[in-house]
Amino acid sequence: MSATELFIALFRAVKIKDLRWWPGFGSFEVVVGAILIQNTAWRNADAALQNLRSKGLLSLESIAGLEEAELAQIIKVSGFYNQKARRLSLLCKAIIADFGDFESFKSGVSREWLLARKGIGAESCDAILCYACERAVMVADSYSARLLGALGYEFESYDELNAWLGELEFERIYEFVNSANSPCDATAKADKLENENGAYALFHGLIVEFCKAHLKGKIFDDFAIEFFDNLK
Repeated sequence: MSATELFIALFRAVKIKDLRWWPGFGSFEVVVGAILIQNTAWRNADAALQNLRSKGLLSLESIAGLEEAELAQIIKVSGFYNQKARRLSLLCKAIIADFGDFESFKSGVSREWLLARKGIGAESCDAILCYACERAVMVADSYSARLLGALGYEFESYDELNAWLGELEFERIYEFVNSANSPCDATAKADKLENENGAYALFHGLIVEFCKAHLKGKIFDDFAIEFFDNLK
């Protein structure tokens, strides 16, 4: 099985309403969310984002200007809030110091720069590059590892898993997703998939949504088991 075959099978199995999937795609909000989501459920990270938004603080300059203790209280619902406040504060100040503003960060940041920041590992780095900076970068996560593990694949590192997922045949993906005959949710059909960034973002989204629907604890449900059997 190839990454392209897995993508197509997941696209057939998962109803997805937005081809770009991640909330706030292309905005600074994604950078904040990539930190807040660490070691918590999305609902908790989203609640912390809502707190920042309601106070008019969901911007690079606003977070950089906050005292860490105040920021920690605002994002408390996300868990590990003192640690996350420290990481967010340092990251925002570093972005301003090295790039000046978010748009310059989007166009100029490198993977090496992000990985050198405290608290940003490979997954958070790739999520920022893909969803905030709109780069052609695949995000691998624990859902990806579990799904491919159920299909009999084993990977020794994040980079190895990421490389496997990244081997998409893009023209074949574009043709399939944009086909009038593809089983895509009607809302998603308003957009077309036209670039590698969009393909990677959608692939990650399909994996996450499939696992959220069919992974119960550490066990896949009967639908998923039949899905895997058909792919093997």
